[in-house]
Amino acid sequence: MKRPSLIALAAYAVVAAAWVTPPVRGYADTPTDSRAAARPDTRFEGHVQPFVAPGAAPVAPPAAVAAAAKASSDAKTRVPAKAAKAASGAHAVLKRRGAPRTPAVSTARARASAPDDAPFAFRGIPLGTTLAALRDTSMVRATPHESELLCETDIAGGDIGMRIKSDASLTVACRWAHRTHQGWTPSRAVVDGVPALDHILRFAHASATEPLRLYEMSFVVDGGTAFDLRDLLASRYGKPRVLGAPSLPLLVWDNGTSTITICLLPDNQRATLTYMLKPAVPAGKGIDKTLKISQFDEG
Repeated sequence: MKRPSLIALAAYAVVAAAWVTPPVRGYADTPTDSRAAARPDTRFEGHVQPFVAPGAAPVAPPAAVAAAAKASSDAKTRVPAKAAKAASGAHAVLKRRGAPRTPAVSTARARASAPDDAPFAFRGIPLGTTLAALRDTSMVRATPHESELLCETDIAGGDIGMRIKSDASLTVACRWAHRTHQGWTPSRAVVDGVPALDHILRFAHASATEPLRLYEMSFVVDGGTAFDLRDLLASRYGKPRVLGAPSLPLLVWDNGTSTITICLLPDNQRATLTYMLKPAVPAGKGIDKTLKISQFDEG
């Protein structure tokens, strides 16, 4: 029996190895041209590839990021420029057509909380308040501080020279007074920080069912206080109307519902300060002021 040749044995060994060993999958397994299996893939040589996690969006290369940032910056620069140009054009149009102007409002009037036609008030006591409310609040504007408001409807009013009236009277006069060992004594109203020489408050019924309401407050002050009051009221309410003779001027502030009047007395040493509500006194036949004070009658 002849020995097989070495060539035949080698061929058999190659065939058996190819049959038993599983093929190694790679680029050669792709269904491409048979020549591609033997050609090396050099597409990624010399390039650093960024790592992308599974499911994440791919990261743009640095050059693309820089280009995108530059484009965004250019867009932001162009938008304000266009807006400024549009605003400038609109301003020019308004200037040509004449933009509506907002009327100027004085700071003092803007800060005022009460309307201009609200009745005037003396140290927090407004004209038009009721006699009952004034007594309940104990708003005393006189010295000494323990003073009280005495009226013609009070029996004690006779101690300070008042007539006695009933609550149904058309008008009622009141004054501040305080107790002493000798009885009730008139107090002195304080005006502009100075005790007044005299004072009187008058109340009236607007109708039979209406309560007594304050319609007049009158004070007799010295000449120096009168000039101080003139300047104070002018700064608060504006320049007054000047009536009467130049030697005895009558200064009047009017806001539509009430008036404030300063009247110099003939001796030029005193003056009357009067707060008056409109209409001053209810119309009535045979009605006059029942409380007569000579210093007021002089004015």
